[in-house]
Amino acid sequence: MLSARVTAAPENGKANAALIKLLSKEWKLPKLNFSVRIGVANRRKVILIAGPSAALDAKLNAWIAQHG
Repeated sequence: MLSARVTAAPENGKANAALIKLLSKEWKLPKLNFSVRIGVANRRKVILIAGPSAALDAKLNAWIAQHG
């Protein structure tokens, strides 16, 4: 499980958009690759990251090694 915090207000999808922007910038992937699958209106969310699985796996492993 990964944890992230954003300062955007949880209204009209602003917090979800801020989270996707944060993930996009951190992972260097287009915002369109991210979508909230579960928890659109909740604090806990499940995010789908679309893309080639091998490339995403490499990015995830590199991110964990750096921030782990």
